[in-house]
Amino acid sequence: MDKVYFIAKKELLSYFKSPVAYITLVLSISVFNVFFFLIIDQNREVSLRDVFHVMEFMFLFLVPIMTMRLFSEEKASGTMEFLMTAPVTNMAIVLGKYLGVLVFFTMLISLTLIYFVIIEFFGSPDRMTIVSGYIGVWLEGAFFIAVGMMTSSWTRNQIVAAMMSYVILFFLYFLINFTKYFSGAAETFIQYMSTLTHLEHFIVGIITVGDLVYYLSGIFICILFTRLSIENRVFQ
Repeated sequence: MDKVYFIAKKELLSYFKSPVAYITLVLSISVFNVFFFLIIDQNREVSLRDVFHVMEFMFLFLVPIMTMRLFSEEKASGTMEFLMTAPVTNMAIVLGKYLGVLVFFTMLISLTLIYFVIIEFFGSPDRMTIVSGYIGVWLEGAFFIAVGMMTSSWTRNQIVAAMMSYVILFFLYFLINFTKYFSGAAETFIQYMSTLTHLEHFIVGIITVGDLVYYLSGIFICILFTRLSIENRVFQ
């Protein structure tokens, strides 16, 4: 556990040693702020429902940028071999890098809590629905990060890693639009695989076992594939 913590800390600090972290934070919060005030002004309701939808869509673009360097940079710089021969397990490497990005993502999410404070001051929002929405956004972001980390382990090119993440994430995001072409079990399966379906449940205050299993199993599978990828030197 100490080694996982050390790798996570090193990964987190590496973000703040470059302008990428600051640019990501500033741009993200600026965009969120604009949409927050536009949505509140238009809807005239003390709810963050539409804000959560905006955050989800923004993270489709931001997360691949945040994760594209995780393993691809190590491969390109030649430090991957050193990392693999260090006295630390491959799973510890994967978990450490994953947790490092997840902490950064959590920091980004926490900066938006001011929205709750604002609507709480001016109205009486449904607190449990907002809490549920934040849980859903965080879980979806954690899943997106796992996908981005997995694709980063497949290549030494950061741009290629980001593009592969975009393909997977956009496929999962827009998959719900294909339900009109199917029916029965196929339609149900497509609905379940779409990220929009699960986040929508959280946003309206519904947390089901199926939604939790979707995100947690997705994270687990991506972490497992990442470990297998670096162990077998996939796409080296």
